[in-house]
Amino acid sequence: MMTGGNIAKAIPPVMPPGLTAAEGALELLPIAAVVAGFDGERLIRETPNAIFRRLGLDRTLEDIGPRIATFLAKGDARAEFAWDIGDAVERRHFTVTLARIGYRAEPRCFVSFVDHTGELRTEQNLRREMTIDSLTGLPNRGGFGDRLEAQIAEGETACAVLVVDLDRFGRINACLGSMAGDELLMAVARRIKGALRTHDVLARTGGDEFGILLSIDDSRDEAEHVAKRIRAVLAAPFRLSDYEIQVTCSIGIAFIEDAVTEAEDAIRHAQFAVRRSKESGQAEAYQNHAFVRAREEFALETQLRRAIAEEQLTLHFQPICDLSTGRIVSFETLARWTDEAGRVQSPSIFIPVAEESGLILPLGRWALDEAARTLAAWDLQSGGDCGVSMSVNLSAIQLQRDAVAPMVAAALTAHGLAGNRLRLELTESALISEPDRIARVLHALKALGTTIAMDDFGTGYSNLAYLQKLPIDTLKIDRSFVTGMLADRDKVAIVRAVLGLAAALNMETVAEGIETIEVGQTLAALGCTYGQGFAYAAPLDAAAAYRLLSERNS
Repeated sequence: MMTGGNIAKAIPPVMPPGLTAAEGALELLPIAAVVAGFDGERLIRETPNAIFRRLGLDRTLEDIGPRIATFLAKGDARAEFAWDIGDAVERRHFTVTLARIGYRAEPRCFVSFVDHTGELRTEQNLRREMTIDSLTGLPNRGGFGDRLEAQIAEGETACAVLVVDLDRFGRINACLGSMAGDELLMAVARRIKGALRTHDVLARTGGDEFGILLSIDDSRDEAEHVAKRIRAVLAAPFRLSDYEIQVTCSIGIAFIEDAVTEAEDAIRHAQFAVRRSKESGQAEAYQNHAFVRAREEFALETQLRRAIAEEQLTLHFQPICDLSTGRIVSFETLARWTDEAGRVQSPSIFIPVAEESGLILPLGRWALDEAARTLAAWDLQSGGDCGVSMSVNLSAIQLQRDAVAPMVAAALTAHGLAGNRLRLELTESALISEPDRIARVLHALKALGTTIAMDDFGTGYSNLAYLQKLPIDTLKIDRSFVTGMLADRDKVAIVRAVLGLAAALNMETVAEGIETIEVGQTLAALGCTYGQGFAYAAPLDAAAAYRLLSERNS
């Protein structure tokens, strides 16, 4: 029995008829091949195989003749290089291999051409598919980044990145369906493309987000002009099914020359500017100090999260006094935070960060429990009811996201307090988003016996119909109306109107920001029930607040 090796030796290769052994060997190769050398300065080609002839590589062999001459002159045994032929449409890509033939007296080499055109075209098509948005045919985020990266690498920094974010797209997509959403995106892409110049690049960088690489010819004002054109072309309603939809957008602008070295930085800067655009309603350019501030807020969020988890915050207490007698009737609880570096962080800074990050939920739970714990401790020190309540602020986000009524009930039960010992304060803005739901929450809190106060009354959205329907016991007059009121008739008129409204609705009133006794006396004469401010005491820690309570109410 013959082995595989013996079979190979036993059966000689079949040569085409009429060919020499060398010619037959080249014909058996699945690639273009030829033997080449020189007769003096004339390039000699010998035994070219059928594939070589079919591809018409004679001209190519002439073109690489200098390389063949150099190879033969150097005496190397083998060399390899890439070679392209044809125009941009019909370009073919080869790997050319030169191998010296040593048995010839005159220098000759074997030249083979491996065609990689199919592979490269497949690779290019795949790369193109990876960088193109299939819906709009525009570059996607990756393709846009590649174009921008190439421009930055070439030193062309006289350009800007615009990010266009569609408003209400999620709502449109949810209500009308994804097919209508896709139709809208394609229509928006066409309109934006029509507002740009031919050399500007439009891409779809996200679900409802478009990116624009804009060349700056003269001044930065060009970016603002383009943003206005985009807003103008999107102003006309879009026809979707049986509906005409008005589309608005927010536009952020980042200029490449602003020390940008990476494409992703420019895109991220423009996206950051979109946030400001959503607030202002106008196209906004990226400002470095705003970005730095945002990074500082993220760092503050990280520290605050740790501080809440490790109970590093404290409560301070500002007395609320009866304006007619001077007795303390309640304390408003105020969160205070000294960070690990010993810096006192202002509530005006860390409370907004807590609200934006969602940390207001654990912070609010802690503040409520700590207020109840402190009040129970004061009762124990005084041998019974110490005679005051605690006022705790409820954030609008708490009312929307947290189970506030069960949380308050648990705190009252845990510390053995009656519901009337807590006054829960909320701002007018808390009523805007879900007034019916907030009303249910407030009625549940009222059922626990707590007192409900509306804080900063008159500074926000005031719906008197809801004010009448909601179980609100107290209106707090904002400090902006109280400070300097003795010298401002308009402020006196506003305070008088709020007091009249409260009296008509059978509500108590608390004036904030009283800084002089004279202001407190005037408010009392106008009919205000209670007041708080530096005229009576600054916010105090728990021990100092209890001492003040003992002294003032003894």
